[in-house]
Amino acid sequence: MNIIITGASSGVGFEAVIELITSGKHKVMAIARSQDKLQRLFEIARSINPDCVLYPIVFDLVSDDPAALLQFIGTHMDNRVDALINNAGVLINKPFQELEEIDFVDMLQSNYLSHVRITQALLGVMPAGSHIVNIGSMGGYQGSAKFAGLSAYSASKAALHVFTECLAQELAEQQISVNCLALGSAQTEMLEKAFPGYQSPVMAFEMGKYIADFALTGHKFFNGKILPVALTTP
Repeated sequence: MNIIITGASSGVGFEAVIELITSGKHKVMAIARSQDKLQRLFEIARSINPDCVLYPIVFDLVSDDPAALLQFIGTHMDNRVDALINNAGVLINKPFQELEEIDFVDMLQSNYLSHVRITQALLGVMPAGSHIVNIGSMGGYQGSAKFAGLSAYSASKAALHVFTECLAQELAEQQISVNCLALGSAQTEMLEKAFPGYQSPVMAFEMGKYIADFALTGHKFFNGKILPVALTTP
C-alpha cells in the first residue's frame, strides 16, 4: 500500500511510521515540518529495515501548496494513495480567560483545516477501497470528561470528528472509507509539555502501532465512525 502520514516526526505519528515500514510491504510518505526530526526518523527506519521505502517530506500543512505533494506522489508513488493518516496537530493548554482569538485560530488551522486541505488535495489520487484516518481526541468526543485549559484544542478536535462523519457520507459512492480515532492520552512530547509530570498508561509506540494497524484494516469494519481509543469510560 501507499500510505501518507502527517505529523510524522514525533509522538504517535513517528511510531506509526516505524510500524508501517517494518514489514517492507508499503511505501510510506512521512510529512512534518522539522527536517532534523524527519532525518532521525529516516535513519531509525533504515536501521530497522534497510530495504524500507520511506519518503520523509518537509511540508507545512497550513501554508505550503499541496500541488508539490501531488507531483511527488505522481513520480514516486504511482500517483496513488491507499491510506491517509491525518495525525498532525498541536495543543494549547491555557485557561479560557487567558486565551486569545488567535489561539482558537491556530488550533482550528492546525487540528482541523490543515487536514481538510490535504484531504481535498489528495482525493483525486485515492482509489476505491482506500482509507482516510483522522486522529481526533477524547477531548473532542461528545460526552467524555473534559479538562480545564483545553477548550480551544478540544473544540478543534470536535470539528474534525464531525468532518469525518460528513466526509464518509460524501465519499461513499467512491468507496473511500473515512474514520476517526479519538485518542486518549499517550506518553508523547506533546503530552509532557501540556501536562508536566503526568504519566500516561499508554506508551507512544503502543498507540502508534494501533494507528498503523487500523489504517491498514479498520475500513473493513468501520466507516464514518468516531472511535474512542482510551482506557477510561468517556
